[in-house]
Amino acid sequence: MLFSVILLFVEFIRGAALISFLPIYGEKTLGLSLDIIGIAITAHYLTDTVLKMFIGYLLDRFSIRFVVHTGLLISIAGILLLPAADKPWLFIAASALYGVGISPIWIVCLTKVTGERRAMQMGYFYTIWFIGIGAGPIACNLLMDVSRTAAYYLILGIAALSWLFSLLLTSARASGVAPTLPVREQFAILRERLRHMRLLLPGMVLQTMGAGMLVPILPSFAEDKLGMNGSQYSLLLLAGGACTVISLIPLGRLSDMLGGKKWFLVLGFLLIGGGLYLLSMAPPIGICIALTGLLGLSYATLLPAWNALLANYVPPKQQGLGWGIFSTVEGIGGMVGPVVGGTLALWQSQAHVLLYCGIMYAAIGFFYIWFPFRAFHDPKAPG
Repeated sequence: MLFSVILLFVEFIRGAALISFLPIYGEKTLGLSLDIIGIAITAHYLTDTVLKMFIGYLLDRFSIRFVVHTGLLISIAGILLLPAADKPWLFIAASALYGVGISPIWIVCLTKVTGERRAMQMGYFYTIWFIGIGAGPIACNLLMDVSRTAAYYLILGIAALSWLFSLLLTSARASGVAPTLPVREQFAILRERLRHMRLLLPGMVLQTMGAGMLVPILPSFAEDKLGMNGSQYSLLLLAGGACTVISLIPLGRLSDMLGGKKWFLVLGFLLIGGGLYLLSMAPPIGICIALTGLLGLSYATLLPAWNALLANYVPPKQQGLGWGIFSTVEGIGGMVGPVVGGTLALWQSQAHVLLYCGIMYAAIGFFYIWFPFRAFHDPKAPG
């Protein structure tokens, strides 16, 4: 329960900062261009991604409490730096520092996923994740309509609260046992897992790249192209988030019952691609809300099956390190995406970013239709 609460708080401030506060504060208050904002968000994902593998290694050797609360303390330092970040390099540095505290609690939660009902367990953690990452920007947008300072102190206050809760965590290691294999052998095992799941690698990288491309441009797209204010943008996010949260656990349970995960992935990717393509055409607000709800349902279709599939390839005795490496592979796309999205928006428009993301997600869906799926039934994958 405590892990879920901390994950909720951490994702709340991540959503509030990345989806709402940083893009709006950077552009409207500091006068930074979208490419600089994209670089700052990439810096956040860079530290988050690079540290995932290292933090996974630490979680196999040090206590959960030590790793999580140290990371969150560094994140608070990044948030405290933001009001003084009147220069691009300071803004980027503050965003990078903030990324340090995201990885530990997420990897700890992933190590708790065991047994045959993995998709349902993944659905539970992603429900917590979506409640946090959805409620954060909604609350932040509503506050920023009144005061950006109030929005900043909300982010800082929740960050401090999550750090205080982390002091109550267990002193045990994430794996529960002392590691018995040398680091070189652990990496050899994980390299073998990656070889067997190579057909999944395009999806691991490109899906997070697509999401990363959207982060720096969504607030300005909603305001400039859709004519939305902060409250209407919050309603848009609420539609997508609510559909995702409501659907995650039932669809995770359905994935466990039916066994095959291929078509959950294909359907999820294709629906996301189609939804983004239609959204790029800047339809009326009512249709935008309906499309956002469809995107939320599509994401709920995709995520539990996808992460339950990845869980099959994590060696049981290297849970922290395994999830760290897999999350690092996924994080490569999230690292590149914001820079690509911000640059494309500067060269062309925000609508083109949504269009290209839609094409990318649809391409991933078609890729998994036409390629064989031995990776989904690999007998060497741990049960």
